[in-house]
Amino acid sequence: MDRPLLSLRSTLVFLIAMLTGAAAGGLTAMAGENTPRSLLAGLAAAGAAVLFFNRLIDSDATAIRSPGPSSHGFGEGESNG
Repeated sequence: MDRPLLSLRSTLVFLIAMLTGAAAGGLTAMAGENTPRSLLAGLAAAGAAVLFFNRLIDSDATAIRSPGPSSHGFGEGESNG
């Protein structure tokens, strides 16, 4: 098996989501809630964090793209004939 199970980006998103869920669950437990409510709060925060960090990390990848040939002044346009 030469390739990894998950890509680096997916691993990073899931790791940050897991840390977010653990922090939310821990803070909920420290606030005096019982264990099931703390687990539900942590799972809900982790699920929301996956969506958030997936979009956050993906937005950087789509913002950095090589410009097409039309942006270099080559091709047909008003000044190129």
